[in-house]
Amino acid sequence: MSQNVAQTLDSPVDHRKGPRRRGEELEHAIFTAALEELAETGYGALTMDRVAARARTSKAALYRRWSGRAELVMDACRRQGVAEVEVPDTGELRADVLALLRQLSAKMASPLGGILRGLLAEMTRDEEFARLVREQIQATGPTAIGVILARAVERGETEPGILGSRRALVATDLLRNQFLLFGVPVDDKVIIEIVDEVYLPLVRIGG
Repeated sequence: MSQNVAQTLDSPVDHRKGPRRRGEELEHAIFTAALEELAETGYGALTMDRVAARARTSKAALYRRWSGRAELVMDACRRQGVAEVEVPDTGELRADVLALLRQLSAKMASPLGGILRGLLAEMTRDEEFARLVREQIQATGPTAIGVILARAVERGETEPGILGSRRALVATDLLRNQFLLFGVPVDDKVIIEIVDEVYLPLVRIGG
């Protein structure tokens, strides 16, 4: 998340002031406005009208770019890196998974953590939004945990059959469930327990 986005999430904007924006500047304003609306009202209450007003543009300008709020929100989250992480490469499976979960935990505890929580919950209520999320996940290729496991296969730490299996996502699934059920911060002890007591026995050769 950029410093500018963090500031806009924390600071209210006077939508009546400032020049009309166009091109990339307008898109940036729309994405920022969408994230601010998500932080303040959640996806369920977000409307194209409210985003347009906050970005100081017309609703027509939004609909020329996006068919509806689901597409707009997905683009805003992708552009601002809401779910992006750097893939750790320590040379060892356990250290890589721990580093990834700690990075995800820090993102969950950031100002955008509330947005992530709301979007995950909204997937159970809005099928169109859930479909776009699934398509986005498929379009982005291997996930961070997939890259980590592929490297572990090359080192002989786990078997090739783990790639693409349900076992592969257990660590990130458990962290997400902890986040949704108990909020943040996620205690580092919990992260270590997820990795050592559950994940590694499932995926590492020899447990």
